[in-house]
Amino acid sequence: MKKLNEIAPYVGDSMYYLYDGSSNEKLRVCSVYAFHLFTDGPGEMEINGKHYPIDNRTLIFLRPAEPHAFHISSGHPLSSHNLYCDLWEQQHPVSLNRTFIYAPEPFELGTVAASLDCDELNSLPSVFSLQPYPELYDSFVMLAKLYNDSLFYRAEMMNSLLYAWILQWYNTIHTHQPTDYRIVRLLAHLNAQPEQRESVETWWRFCGLKRTYFHALFLRETGFTPKAYHHKLVMRRASNLLLESELSVTAIAERLGYTSIHPFTRHFSAFYGVSPKQYRLQPQLRS
Repeated sequence: MKKLNEIAPYVGDSMYYLYDGSSNEKLRVCSVYAFHLFTDGPGEMEINGKHYPIDNRTLIFLRPAEPHAFHISSGHPLSSHNLYCDLWEQQHPVSLNRTFIYAPEPFELGTVAASLDCDELNSLPSVFSLQPYPELYDSFVMLAKLYNDSLFYRAEMMNSLLYAWILQWYNTIHTHQPTDYRIVRLLAHLNAQPEQRESVETWWRFCGLKRTYFHALFLRETGFTPKAYHHKLVMRRASNLLLESELSVTAIAERLGYTSIHPFTRHFSAFYGVSPKQYRLQPQLRS
């Protein structure tokens, strides 16, 4: 059984395509893996006999020899960033010369991209909305653009970037990610300046929410109370300052808004299991 981090992506082709309901969008199979990221909707996608809606930022992930069809209205064509690839073979990639077979012809492909047994890869959905995940959306669009704009080392760049993108996508699916735009905006604010001491009231007003609902929503979206989440950010900032600066422990405590070194040392030791001084001087003690 393979792990997802053992994949060896090879991007054979990438294009920006306009689906307009033409005949080549009917039921078909392809010899390689394919990603289609739609930039508009609505439309409909058929995969293995099941129909799925297409909206803005819908990602389609197709496996080799998987029957699929695009049901797009000619009156409302949809644009997509298409990427064709192998995931287990870089030495002799099939995606450089992908083939299609259309119904009603028998779906009997010749050479097909390798498809090894990998539960983690199998867990990735065929249809997934990137609407709540702008980083994933932007990085995939960047991938498509790099393929067309790069003159040198394109394969090396694209293969590495797609590898990282797929792992990031897997993490997004299998790790809880905040999606409420108000909480996402607040988290960006807190991450940008964790040393800034603000009241919880400032945070729920920042979100435009009432206190009780803010606390419940924040906990549901992050798994932390607001104060616990901010404390985690402060401790991470403290770790960075200890490792990357020459500031004294006292100066770091002051920068992070502590009135003295003693509560800072107590908080840091409880969080990391070692004192700030030990953390800086003895890397082997860091947990």
